[in-house]
Amino acid sequence: MKIMILSSYAPTLFYFREDMMKAMMNSGHEVIAAAPESEKEWGQKFKERKIKYVSIEGIERTGTNPIKDIVGFFSILKVIKREKPDKVFAYQAKTIIYGCIAAKLVGVKGIYALMGGLGSVFRNNDRKSLAKDILKMEYKVAFNFCDNVFFQNKDDSKEIINAGLIKEKKIVMINGSGVNLEKFKEKPLSQNPVFLFVGRIIKDKGIIEYIEAAKIVKEKYPEARVQIVGYFDTNPTAIKEEEIYKYVNKGIIEYLGPTNDVRPFLEKCSVYVLPSYHEGTPKSVLEAMATGRPIITTDAPGCRETVVDGQNGFLVPIKNANKLAEKMIWMIQNREEVERMGKESFRMCKEKFDVNKVNKVILNTMNL
Repeated sequence: MKIMILSSYAPTLFYFREDMMKAMMNSGHEVIAAAPESEKEWGQKFKERKIKYVSIEGIERTGTNPIKDIVGFFSILKVIKREKPDKVFAYQAKTIIYGCIAAKLVGVKGIYALMGGLGSVFRNNDRKSLAKDILKMEYKVAFNFCDNVFFQNKDDSKEIINAGLIKEKKIVMINGSGVNLEKFKEKPLSQNPVFLFVGRIIKDKGIIEYIEAAKIVKEKYPEARVQIVGYFDTNPTAIKEEEIYKYVNKGIIEYLGPTNDVRPFLEKCSVYVLPSYHEGTPKSVLEAMATGRPIITTDAPGCRETVVDGQNGFLVPIKNANKLAEKMIWMIQNREEVERMGKESFRMCKEKFDVNKVNKVILNTMNL
């Protein structure tokens, strides 16, 4: 069969879906990857992995221009017509909505979507939000055309069901995107207190609280290192570069820049921290667990899937820098427990979040 994987951002096809695409190819299927970035820029990178890459014009991951969205929809429609896939697998909001609708119009027989998280627009608490109302309507239409929709946490699926956007029988639960345990291996913890955050530098990831907590921690333990790895984004909740460097210059945090390989940074840290407001199931946490790191994250949708409080780390309330700092300080003061928690993270990851187990559910559901 010919399977088309639709994304609104090409790099995520490597970061989140490469193992899944390999599993599909290993089962004898042809895979086509489609995203807005140019074929000139990305075609060769995919060709090296024996995957055909096609560009879909007009889709802007965080854009709000309806004209560009219409152009994007017709571009997806054109690409699906030309490539004639047997099945379409879409993830990320815009490619789920426009991709699933386009696939149905073209007559694709197998249509699947993966919800990696509901996102900042959907989780906007403003009941009068026009953008949220439009998004709900679009999701309802798209989900109606799907054979199945994969969800990574029960909070998201419950919210979508309660909103009347999908029939419960279409939902298939998976344990995040999984993590490749051959690539991410258990490593000794740093002997020094080094806290690490990896992700987009946006408010919804809890960056503000992380910095505020860093101030508190470093007042008591000035030798502690609080690090950020990630890129500056165009998301509506994006934080400006100069705002981050204000705290770098004060010695409160270390900004280590973006990276294509988080493993060297994970290996040098002792505790992984993600104070996010909401996630699907955070892949960065799974990678930290695979390397044997204890986790501090929030008791929020998606994040709470990764931590048994007190076992492999701690869950803290969202938007609460004081509680976050309290648990970071506890990690500094309880070295033996930190070691134990790191080992428990690795055990949990191996048991629940192995990418091969996750991909098996996806491929079985898609009859591949």
